[in-house]
Amino acid sequence: MDARAIIAAIRNRQTPDAEALGWFAQGLANGSVSDAQAGAFAMAVCLNGLSDQGSVALTRAMRDSGDVLSWDLPGPVLDKHSTGGVGDCVSLIAAPVLAACGAYVPMISGRGLGHTGGTLDKLEAIPGLSTQVTEQHLRQITREVGCAIVSATGQIAPADRRLYAIRDVTATVDSIDLITASILSKKLAAGLDGLILDVKCGSGAFMKTPDDARALAQALVSAANGAGCRTAALITDMNAPLAPALGNAVEVAVCMEVLEGNSAAAPRLAELTKALCVHLLTLQGRSAPEASAQVALALSSGEAMERFARMIAAMGGPPDMAEDWRTHLPAAPIMGEVTAPDSGHITAIDGEALGLVVVGLGGGRRIETDRINPSVGLTDMIGLGASVTRGQPLCTLHAATEEAAIDAARAVRAAITIGAAAVPGALVLERIG
Repeated sequence: MDARAIIAAIRNRQTPDAEALGWFAQGLANGSVSDAQAGAFAMAVCLNGLSDQGSVALTRAMRDSGDVLSWDLPGPVLDKHSTGGVGDCVSLIAAPVLAACGAYVPMISGRGLGHTGGTLDKLEAIPGLSTQVTEQHLRQITREVGCAIVSATGQIAPADRRLYAIRDVTATVDSIDLITASILSKKLAAGLDGLILDVKCGSGAFMKTPDDARALAQALVSAANGAGCRTAALITDMNAPLAPALGNAVEVAVCMEVLEGNSAAAPRLAELTKALCVHLLTLQGRSAPEASAQVALALSSGEAMERFARMIAAMGGPPDMAEDWRTHLPAAPIMGEVTAPDSGHITAIDGEALGLVVVGLGGGRRIETDRINPSVGLTDMIGLGASVTRGQPLCTLHAATEEAAIDAARAVRAAITIGAAAVPGALVLERIG
C-alpha cells in the first residue's frame, strides 16, 4: 500500500479497491498519511469523485478507523441525521419520541456549523448538562432511558476528524462523496439498525436547490444501505426556519412545549418530527398507521417528555426539567420586537441570513474557540406567506447588549421580504429510499 498510488488512481478517475481505501483511512487515523497526502486525496475525490462501490468502501473504512459500537438490546437501535438548517431542533424531540416507541437511540451529534445551530450547543443551554460522556455512560443511559444525545468520543471515526479538518482548509468541503463518508462514518459507528436522513433544501440549508439536495440524499441512502444499515431520506423545505425560534435556549423552550403535547407552538417542527419518526419506524417493519399512532401517543401521553427529562438528569442537568423547565433555561437581559417596515405578505425569508444574525448575537461561533451565549436568539418568528402590517412584530430579539440588538434588528429586516401574497410550499418535498 502506498498513499501516492491511491491518490494517483483517483486523479486518473479510477476508484481504489476497498482494501486500499481501508488502508488510507487507517493512515489518516494513525498519522502515517501526511497532511499533504490527505489534502491531495481530498482534492482528487472532490474533482473526480468515486464510484458507488468506492463511496461505500470509503464510508466503511472511515467508520472502521475507530471504535464501532455493538448492542444487545430488546429493541432496534435507530437514529436520525439532518444536513443542517435554521431553527432545526428535531433531534431533541425525535430521540425521546423514538425511545417511547420502543427503540434505542444512541445519537452522536455535532455542534453548530456556519449559519446552522448545533444539537449539542442547544442541549448544553440546560444548566449542568454535559454532552461529553464515556462509552460506558452512553451505554448506560441508552439502555436505561432509551435515548442519549452526546458528542463523539476521540475513538469514533478518527479518520473523519482528521480529514474533515483538512477539507476545511483545502476548499474540498462540498464533495458529495466526502460529505457522505463524513456523515455516515460517525453515524454508523454507533452500531445502528436503521437511520432516517433529513436532507434540507432552500435558503436556510447548505443545499440550495432540489437537484443538489436529491443528489446528496441519493448518495447518502445508497452508501448507508451498502454499508449494511437500513436507511431512507426525506428532502425537506428550508426556505423558512423550521421552528419559530432560532438560538439555543429558545429552541429548547420550543421543544419542551411540543413535548408537553402543544404541537401548535411549533407546527412545522412537530409535523416534520412526526414524519421522520414514522418513516424510520416503518423501515423496521411497522405499518404506517401503527407507527403514526405510536408517535402521536408518545407525545400526547407525556412518555416522550418523561424520557427526555430522564436523559437530561442522567447527563447532569436538573432532575425536574419536565415540571420546571422554564425556570432552568437562561434568559437574555435585552428583549424587544423587530417590526415590519411595510405592509404586505412575507414572500421570502433568507434563512442563512437569520442564522448569521443568531451567530452575531453570540448564539453561534465565528471561530472554533468562541464561547456561545445560550440565552440569545430570535423567537415568535413570523412565517412565510403570513400577512403583515407596518409596525407589526416580525420577531422578538433576545440579546446581550443594546448595540447587538440594534445590529440584529437591522439584519432581520433585511432578511425578510415583504410583497404580494405568497403561498408556502410543502414541508416534505420528496422521499428517497
